[in-house]
Amino acid sequence: MEKQAVVVILIAVAAIFFGLYNVFIKLSSEHINPILGAVVLQFVAAFLGLGLLIITRARAAGPLVVTGRGVTLAVLAGLAIGLVEILTFNVFGRGVPVALGNPLIVGGSLVVTSLVGILLLREVLTPAQVVALILIASGVVLMGVGART
Repeated sequence: MEKQAVVVILIAVAAIFFGLYNVFIKLSSEHINPILGAVVLQFVAAFLGLGLLIITRARAAGPLVVTGRGVTLAVLAGLAIGLVEILTFNVFGRGVPVALGNPLIVGGSLVVTSLVGILLLREVLTPAQVVALILIASGVVLMGVGART
């Protein structure tokens, strides 16, 4: 399979699981304390990752690539997603519909990550991609303005 096709498939599957992740947080948010919900979620994710690491390491012949910088950045990402999970449980636990809350959170995060990529990481977008980013930001604003929770 062509490399680009594999990337497209991986992105599509990741999008599906990310969408389901948010739906499951919404459905569970009224039945569990937000912090406990985030802890349960993170334990399951950690055990899944650990299992996959063990399986892939058993099959791999080469060294495990790891640097101090990689670990530090992974820790920071873990802190960020842990806080996002707690906040998302709180948002959905307050009755915000998943069809509203998820696009606002995810759309807002797309704008933030794109701006960080452009301004701090010096990544370059095509004019069409800049228009798409403006449309995403506009959609987030319009969705937020019309929000009734």
